[in-house]
Formats: sequence, C-alpha cells, structure tokens
Amino acid sequence: MGTTARPSVSAPVPLPPGLLPDRCCNARTYLMQGFTVVEVQGTVDLATAPGVQLHLDAATQPTGARVIVDLRPVDFFDCAALTLLCRAYRRIRARDGHLGVVCVRPWHRRILTAGGLDPLFSPTTTIEEAARAALGAPKAGDN
Repeated sequence: MGTTARPSVSAPVPLPPGLLPDRCCNARTYLMQGFTVVEVQGTVDLATAPGVQLHLDAATQPTGARVIVDLRPVDFFDCAALTLLCRAYRRIRARDGHLGVVCVRPWHRRILTAGGLDPLFSPTTTIEEAARAALGAPKAGDN
C-alpha cells in the first residue's frame, strides 16, 4: 500500500456539546485543526442575524482565538451581516486573535468592498487558504 498525502488542514471535527451553540438554520460551528470555523448559510439579514451572532460571539470569546467565517453557502446578506463581521473583528482584535473570511461569490466581494471592509478581512476562496494566511499573518492586535 502506498501512502497518501495529508491535507494541510484536516476535515471538520464536531465540537463537544456545550462549548459552542448548536447548529441553527443559518450557522454551524466546528473545529478544523486549531481553527474555529463558523459556516454561515442561507439568508443573513436583520431577522436571522441573532442566530449567526450567537455562533460568532462564542467563537470569538476565547483569548487568541483563530476564527474563520465561511460565507460560501450564503445566498443573500445585507448590512446586518457586515455588522456581524465588524463585531467579530473587534472582538478578535481585543482578544489578540485572528479572523479570516472565506467568500467566492463576486457580489459578496463587491459588498465587502463597497462597505470598505475588503482590506480589513482580506477574503480568501477556501478555508485552507484562510488558515494558511492566519498562520503567516500577525495577530489582529499587531496592526
């Protein structure tokens, strides 16, 4: 039998119950090789933002947290989602951690750019790319 190359970032591992919120209709959270990934999905607007905020607040609570927000499954988001991302960034910065954002849809990037947030988050196209960027980047408080 031959050996197979291992990916640089392992497959998702479910978090132990009670550490982070249970999956809701618009977000789920899991660990991936030292990173907390908050996968946001569906529509994120004023009505659904509180459920997503629970996940982001829990993920950004620990000091030095490394969080990746995956927007790839999002069908629609508005300024409520931008508010959540900014809140998560402020919390991470205050706790000396790192926040990465993954998005592939051109209109996601246009909204981030229009809000002036594209340079702040430096979005990537994969979770693995976001993890590599975080490992090579200074912590949020070092800016």
